[in-house]
Amino acid sequence: MAIPKKPKRSPAAGELPFEYDVEPAEQVLTGYAGIPLFVRAARSFGVPGSVGQHVRLKQRQRGFDEATYVESFLVLNALGGDCLDDFDRLREDAGLSQMPGHEIPSPEAARKFLYAFHDQGKIEQAQQELPVGQVSYIPRESEPLRALAQVNQDLVQAVARRAAEQKIATLDVDATVIESWKREAKPAYEGSAGYQPVLALWAEMDLALADEFRDGNVGAHVELLGVTKRALAALPETVTERYLRGDSACYDQRLLKWLRNRQREEGPQGYIGFAVSARMSESLKEKIRLIPDAGWRPYREDTEVICECAELPWDPVERKAGEVLDEVRYLAIRVRRRQGELFEDGVLTRHFAVVTNRFDFDAKRLLEWHREKAGSIEALHDVLKNELAAGVMPCGRFGANAAWLRLAVMTHNVLTGLKRLALKPELLRARPKRLRFQIFCSPGALIHHARQLRVRVGRLVEQLREWAEAWRLLPAGGSA
Repeated sequence: MAIPKKPKRSPAAGELPFEYDVEPAEQVLTGYAGIPLFVRAARSFGVPGSVGQHVRLKQRQRGFDEATYVESFLVLNALGGDCLDDFDRLREDAGLSQMPGHEIPSPEAARKFLYAFHDQGKIEQAQQELPVGQVSYIPRESEPLRALAQVNQDLVQAVARRAAEQKIATLDVDATVIESWKREAKPAYEGSAGYQPVLALWAEMDLALADEFRDGNVGAHVELLGVTKRALAALPETVTERYLRGDSACYDQRLLKWLRNRQREEGPQGYIGFAVSARMSESLKEKIRLIPDAGWRPYREDTEVICECAELPWDPVERKAGEVLDEVRYLAIRVRRRQGELFEDGVLTRHFAVVTNRFDFDAKRLLEWHREKAGSIEALHDVLKNELAAGVMPCGRFGANAAWLRLAVMTHNVLTGLKRLALKPELLRARPKRLRFQIFCSPGALIHHARQLRVRVGRLVEQLREWAEAWRLLPAGGSA
């Protein structure tokens, strides 16, 4: 009879075969040996030169200049820091302070830099201009904030110049709620307190064109025309086709009439195709009820509901004398449960609608195109809030928080440029946390030899060759 063998003890069940040495390593080490690729991309896209040209904050020449501060904030975002105190964590890494050629600012210095973007006078002016009975307002941006927006526009165009084959630009415009427990945070529509910024994304390139920081009590539908104009102005001249998608917050006739007018003021001339979710007014409901059953066509279905769509030729806008606007059509959507059951609110069917000036797609294709924004602008919100630093506001000063968000937006754009122009194709859709795991948070040792600094990285040779190729594709000396 064979004696059963004693089970082999798993190495995962034993004591760890080492102890920490309380003495610091004498070598210059870094846990972020891959972050120079990100810094190289930012510099190749001309961020420091643009900051030096547009952003003027410092009164004295001592300490870090504006470009060094901005680069440090971008590095903080790229490495996953989400509060000012995380600058201390970066400063502990001796190698990180050597690789970019400058040290990392302290949390207090970084805080003072952010404070310079706040202008209390703009807040007070907006409060004084409030109509009677209104409580929410959007203050005008300070001069430094507008300058930082120009830097982001320069960044977008620098990336776009290296992808000039992209002639189409679809703008996805949407607001998002950032919860905050700061005393200054205002209540948002979801019931929580916080802020509700609006962003505009170039969907084909995954580049954030414009952002507008807002208090939580400012409705998502308020004053979207200004953000749209700034986003379109940020597009490079190589773009020849322009489109816009939005949810019901964009269902504002002032915005829609501006888009429908090919001779529009303060914007590009010509056609801008759009598709926007319509708010369900009583007149629109009545129009939908008049659609005969024969007018409904299958749209999409899943395990629970069946969706049908129908054409609705209708235009509620009355034109002024001599006013020329693109024609529009409404696409109605009818949603029913598969088993004929009622929805939670007791109705048998639900209705939605999308208004568009596009006639090159049939109803089904147009609605599918409109729904694609869920995978673009909503993904941007998720990345900014959960993988970059925009989800946690650093202080109670409105302008400082606005700059914090804009720096996160710029980080996203640098990452997009790095992925699109220098990294291998399979990383094009990689989120920041994957880039940290694959590249940025790599161990390395810094070696000084013959008056040169080299970084020896603990990664496979094949990976390091890919890094070297990315380095070559990001030539230094970029300018605004």
